[in-house]
Amino acid sequence: MDKYETTNAQYKEFIDANPQWQKNRIPKKYHDGDYLKHWNGNDYPPDKGNHPVVYVSWYAAMAYAEWRGKRLPTEAEWECAARGSWHWSAMNADTANYGENVGDTTPVGTYPPGASGLYDMAGNVWEWCLDEYNPEFYAISPSHNPLAGGTMDNILSDWTNVKTVRVLRGGSWASNAKFVRVSDRTRFTPKITNNARGFRCVKSVAR
Repeated sequence: MDKYETTNAQYKEFIDANPQWQKNRIPKKYHDGDYLKHWNGNDYPPDKGNHPVVYVSWYAAMAYAEWRGKRLPTEAEWECAARGSWHWSAMNADTANYGENVGDTTPVGTYPPGASGLYDMAGNVWEWCLDEYNPEFYAISPSHNPLAGGTMDNILSDWTNVKTVRVLRGGSWASNAKFVRVSDRTRFTPKITNNARGFRCVKSVAR
């Protein structure tokens, strides 16, 4: 799993190499009208190159991850990584960006990493996951590598046609403390974008 949330500077590399995902070219089916709303054309705001990219839909996150030879984490992978890196009881304004303490995103790596070396698993931006949202899934899911909404191969091979709501985890700079807990889950349709949602990528390990 990536140590950091995907940044504006990294995302610009992607849209420069893939013009079909630029702000004025992205098909309407992949966003809600606010895609990269805070950018000036295809340039991110000054001094925000190392901030997490926001106003990106699930589709855009999937496209970026695919271009990098990676993917979005499953919800189970995300939670496993977060539980291994973060103790909610230790959260305060010096350890995470949440509760509008700062009033905006902060550069990735601003706050201390968890034990697993991952940064911003709590706060900064909500992070898109691969899974479809199912409120009852973990009561019936398999114990090994659970994934809601289909198989890994099916989702990755046909993600442009996904319509169902997707999971986000981790809370954001604007979230109250209860929403930054590792156990908290939220969901939105894959077209939705706003100033508190971003993502990080993972790379599958060959077995």
